[in-house]
Amino acid sequence: MLRLIKLRFWKIKKNKSGITNATTNINNLKKKNIDPYFVSGFTDASTKSIVIFGTNLQSTVGVKFSRTQLAMVQLAPYQYSVVIGLLLSDGWLIIASKTHKNARLGLKESLDHSQYVLFLFNILSHYCSSSPRLTTGIRTGNRFYGLQFVTRSMPCLTKLHSLFYPNGVKIVPYNIYELLTPIALAHMIMGDGSFQQHGLIICTDSYSIEDTIRLINVLIIKYRLECSLRAHRKNQYRIYIRQCSMPSLFNIVSPFMHSSMLYKLKSGLSNPSNRNKIEVFDKDTNQTTYYNSIREAAIALNCNHTSILYNIKYTKSRIKVGMCLNYYNLPFSMLVS
Repeated sequence: MLRLIKLRFWKIKKNKSGITNATTNINNLKKKNIDPYFVSGFTDASTKSIVIFGTNLQSTVGVKFSRTQLAMVQLAPYQYSVVIGLLLSDGWLIIASKTHKNARLGLKESLDHSQYVLFLFNILSHYCSSSPRLTTGIRTGNRFYGLQFVTRSMPCLTKLHSLFYPNGVKIVPYNIYELLTPIALAHMIMGDGSFQQHGLIICTDSYSIEDTIRLINVLIIKYRLECSLRAHRKNQYRIYIRQCSMPSLFNIVSPFMHSSMLYKLKSGLSNPSNRNKIEVFDKDTNQTTYYNSIREAAIALNCNHTSILYNIKYTKSRIKVGMCLNYYNLPFSMLVS
């Protein structure tokens, strides 16, 4: 029955009977007191428009559903990727007790990130029975205030629980290459990304070294990002995305990020991609050339590179010749002889 609704949702058949059958199935759901809007995501069950599954899901907060209804629910593709990103970062899946069979998703962030929590809730409210609530606690001796929301317990989330918690401890799944879409990567960064002046740190402290390597391999192979592992504490490792990959990372994930979280990609915007290169500007031709080292620039300028280094390190003086050399790691420019 649900499959027919999905076909109705994606495609209009030329055969009118196909549409009639789909509509009839929706009417049958109504007779059985099953809300077709919750099951299929329709906002108008009589529409014949082609709508991408998941783009018009409405909030079901405050509505009660039976086990039969919940068993029919599936995560839409976009929402599925969002959940994957949350599970890789600050989100969790929990089965409330031994008497419960299904898992529910939860997320808690500090009030500083309340805009992001509300942004997520707006995406996942179709699967929630209640609105976000204020939480408080003690962290490092200080009072902590946060905003939290949880979804309903549903079989579709129980499948993810088996994937991420095979032995009761969260891991990075073996099929992470397929799971880590740009949407999931964006939400992982919004949750666990840490702003650096040069590059980005992903806080994977809670994962084992094997899980962290599995994740960094996807970033390197699938997204062509230059990454390395950094030891944080004993048996705790973090992923460092280098500055040279930040422009690429920004292009991949920024369309799916909330504006309040874009500061984590600030180094990809504020620093030039050729930050560690030498810039040589010819005032006669108004042309700029970049070189990978001072030695390479000195050869092009037909001068001794040791004299450049000496003046950079000790005198910081300007030697006028008609060509300007600017080393981005230093707060000044030099006219090199």
